[in-house]
Amino acid sequence: MHGRKPDSFDRDIVTEEAACHPRPLENAVRSLDPKQMSASKNGNLHARPGEPPAYSDESLTVFSLAMTKLYTLWARATYPFAATGHNLWLHHASEISRRFAPRIRLGNRVEIARHVWLALGLEGPHELKIIIEDGCRIAAGCTITAKNSIYLERDVVLAPHVLLMDHAHAYEDVSRPIKIQGPTPGGRIRIGEGCRIGRRAAILCDKGELVLGRNCIVAARAVVGRSFPPNSVISGNPARVVPQSSTTKVAAEQESARRSAAEFAKQDR
Repeated sequence: MHGRKPDSFDRDIVTEEAACHPRPLENAVRSLDPKQMSASKNGNLHARPGEPPAYSDESLTVFSLAMTKLYTLWARATYPFAATGHNLWLHHASEISRRFAPRIRLGNRVEIARHVWLALGLEGPHELKIIIEDGCRIAAGCTITAKNSIYLERDVVLAPHVLLMDHAHAYEDVSRPIKIQGPTPGGRIRIGEGCRIGRRAAILCDKGELVLGRNCIVAARAVVGRSFPPNSVISGNPARVVPQSSTTKVAAEQESARRSAAEFAKQDR
């Protein structure tokens, strides 16, 4: 990456997948002991004397999970998505406009965390703009903005604050503000099955087609502007393939990061 050795990866390169992986609601509810909770006169929950407050971070997590579960049910029932699979999980603070829904398809077991923004252009023929296949996990703060097409194949994981953008803003006419020049024609993005995209990485395509082959790993803060073959380990700005000799260190960091997945999951709530 820029300013670092090519093999210097952030520990969260992949494991932010856990940051958007929700713990089942029923497990969270069972973690609260009803015997420790009683109602005060003003209706607030509190612990018995000598016990920690019952209205803690854990109970707040339960309420957040419950709100997300209800929001998911409501969105599936009322949003005109092109298709949605089973076990969908939409965080109640995710940002998906109802008018974009007909051009979005979500597969089975898709998990979308808080403050994820899905945006797309409505011009041109009515076609799917964003396709997220089975088992994909989109962590907190990610932005996916499609003018033409962004396709995430099965089991793709985006760490927090990843940007996927298949177009750019025109700026060639210096006599006019950029904001009124509109987007460029753009291209198409396809992320192959099993890819892992690290924290704050950006994948940008302003023309043609950008394809990441299956099982690619993109390092944190990498800026990807071209296609890469399957099983590539990608780092830097502009992105490049990490030498094969560095991949053992990457694998060790991935394994260490996976062991801390539970901690990332707590941070996302």
